[in-house]
Amino acid sequence: MFNTLTKQKETKKHPPGLYVICFTEMMERFSYYGMRGLLILFLTTQLVKGGLGIDTKTAGLIYGLFAGFVYFTPIIGGWLADKYLGHRKAILLGGLLIMLGQFALFATYTKSMLYLGLLLLILGNGFFKPNMSIIVGNLYDKNDGRKDAAYTIFYMFINIGAFIAPLVCGTLAEQVFAQKQGIEIISYGYRYGFLAAGIGMLIGQIGFMLLANKYLGDIGKYPITNTPKNNSATNTDKPLTKQEKRRIKAIFIIVFFVTFFWAGFEQAGSSLTIYTNNFINRNIGNFVVPVTWFQSLNPIFCVILGPIMGALWIHLSKREKGDLSIPQKMSLGMILLGLGFLLMVGAVLQRGSAGNDVTVKANMLWLIGAYFLHTVGEMCLSPVGLSMISKLSPPKLASFLMGVWLLSSFFANLTAGIVASFMETFTHMQIFGTITIVSIGLGFILLLLNKKLISMME
Repeated sequence: MFNTLTKQKETKKHPPGLYVICFTEMMERFSYYGMRGLLILFLTTQLVKGGLGIDTKTAGLIYGLFAGFVYFTPIIGGWLADKYLGHRKAILLGGLLIMLGQFALFATYTKSMLYLGLLLLILGNGFFKPNMSIIVGNLYDKNDGRKDAAYTIFYMFINIGAFIAPLVCGTLAEQVFAQKQGIEIISYGYRYGFLAAGIGMLIGQIGFMLLANKYLGDIGKYPITNTPKNNSATNTDKPLTKQEKRRIKAIFIIVFFVTFFWAGFEQAGSSLTIYTNNFINRNIGNFVVPVTWFQSLNPIFCVILGPIMGALWIHLSKREKGDLSIPQKMSLGMILLGLGFLLMVGAVLQRGSAGNDVTVKANMLWLIGAYFLHTVGEMCLSPVGLSMISKLSPPKLASFLMGVWLLSSFFANLTAGIVASFMETFTHMQIFGTITIVSIGLGFILLLLNKKLISMME
């Protein structure tokens, strides 16, 4: 009996391979968010101050195209991994390309080098991102109760990397390697932030190469079509069932709504960063908070809220009605996003009729509150979505459908870049107010579709 109890206790532990994946993903997210926190500032800062001197409209479009295609290539990278490479080879290839992309940005003094660096990052992310998420799911049986918890742990590691990144890379760019004249910065060290991001990716790849064989075994080693019989893959030639097709349709419907969530959420790296730089009072006594540090708010809120949200879902699941459904959680996420932008409307109102007068600033608490509500919304939507893809996807389409999930961020980031490019055309009230109305409205529409989507997912 003692041995039986010991075995039951051990099965509740997560496999060590999960933490190998989590560490590798954490370092990649450090690399990405360290770069992302600096990119729009690097593009728009004057040449003499260490940037590229690109106008806001063009910089917004460049940022949007880059951030969009970062989430478009995973659908191709996922398909190539399923069909030809296997997840682990795709991860190694993707990590190498990301690292080279960051080093190219470090060496950037011309637009040609900028475009090369961004292209390498786009291609690398396509191979890396969907395959990491799929390996997490493959560590567990299809209906293993630990799977949701595993994705929560995975998501927390993502946010640890994302939290550290702007602090490290931003401090290097705006403090350590910045040239100052008194308290005024006359030149920024953005390139050293990109260098730190590349080194972070290098550390993650070394860890993955050293530990993957020991702790992952054959998981992700082979393409789905060439997996050894002792692996858990199913027959890829078997046609999709009617129910599998209904589940795939449900995924696509949810992806449609989620696209609008991310379009608002991703303003953090574009329009909200520009607004923070120009119109938010960042003074705490004699200290001026670096713009990039505000992008650490979302991940640290995620780390804090992760266990709380997980406990909340468990508590709700014990009710007679059970836990909230996937569509209900995602509609709640969209409504919270809209409420966050409503706070930014408050920031605009505080500045009154100041318009583009950078001497009139709004209190930073508006921005902090917005990031908090956006994060709660994200926790209702993103981890739930990753788990949903793992549960509902037919095995032979798992990476492809993970790419489809990420495809929502492709369209969202394109939209975010376009919105940022109009920062000088439309008023801030028009931009933030429109996002508020659209997000809350679509959240309620998704709520109305709840029963229909639940029946399609069964």
